[in-house]
Amino acid sequence: MAQMQDTVDPWAIHASAVSPWWQRASRRSILYLAIIYLLVLPGAVMFLIPLLWMLSTSLKESRQIFVNPPVWIPNPIVWQNFTDGWSAYLPFNTFFVNSTLITLNNIVGNLFSCCLAAYGFARLRARGRNVLFGLVLATMLLPNEVLIIPQYVLFTKITQFLKPWWDYYTPGGILWMRYLSWLPMMVPPWFGFPFFIFLLRQFFLTIPLDLDEAARLDGASSWRILIQILVPLTKPALATVVIFAFIGNWNNFLMPLIYIRAQKEQVLAVGLNQFRGQFGHVDFHYMMAVSLIVLLPVLLIFFFGQRIFVQGIALTGIKG
Repeated sequence: MAQMQDTVDPWAIHASAVSPWWQRASRRSILYLAIIYLLVLPGAVMFLIPLLWMLSTSLKESRQIFVNPPVWIPNPIVWQNFTDGWSAYLPFNTFFVNSTLITLNNIVGNLFSCCLAAYGFARLRARGRNVLFGLVLATMLLPNEVLIIPQYVLFTKITQFLKPWWDYYTPGGILWMRYLSWLPMMVPPWFGFPFFIFLLRQFFLTIPLDLDEAARLDGASSWRILIQILVPLTKPALATVVIFAFIGNWNNFLMPLIYIRAQKEQVLAVGLNQFRGQFGHVDFHYMMAVSLIVLLPVLLIFFFGQRIFVQGIALTGIKG
């Protein structure tokens, strides 16, 4: 008697694999997703209202901004608010270049310094390593208000010491640091940031030590292990550092307001505040138009890097 064999139709498997998700999902899962979306949707709409109001105001004439009832769709639509707000009143091209240079410096500085510190805490064996790491984490408990005055005194003295040498030897700045007033924003990132060190250290701990040991058997140094093995495997965490560093420095208002005096040295966040007149008058249509332009890079980076960002945050808590 011939043995019967079950046959599987490959086309049926392919059809089930490429069928829409709502056909493969059960009724319970679809109902669960529907409830989740219904609960999240009102919150999403509430968060979108300020952005929609910004967009609407940026396209209005000044007389339409505070009418009652509010007008959400401008009539007429004034596209000229963007060009006038960007270049007619304040040098936002200069502000944009300044913000870009400071932000790029902070991204590169944090990536370099925090990778080195995190690698040391995760891989190198030394007495007191955990105590030192605890002290680094403890600095995260200090509010910025506690550090403002000591940091201001420190950088004021450093600036006074460097100013004669700076004006004589570097009239155009050093590399991308054009002005001495940028020193408090440009130098600290190269000494590490506690949260980024913690983030990368936790990610390094999820990578097996076998990779390091195999590389050392091949004669690789610690520096080579970090650059060629650990860093390529840490892209989600590095992308998270880039996103956080970009948003934190692109929107930085307090530090430039404290240290920068000349208008040609200012950044975008402080430039937006200059739309406020001497007697409290604000050109909201220009401010909202320029604010929308300034906000656009943040939205694009977070939109395209959202998946990597969530993955980097999630994987840092796997191993303690």
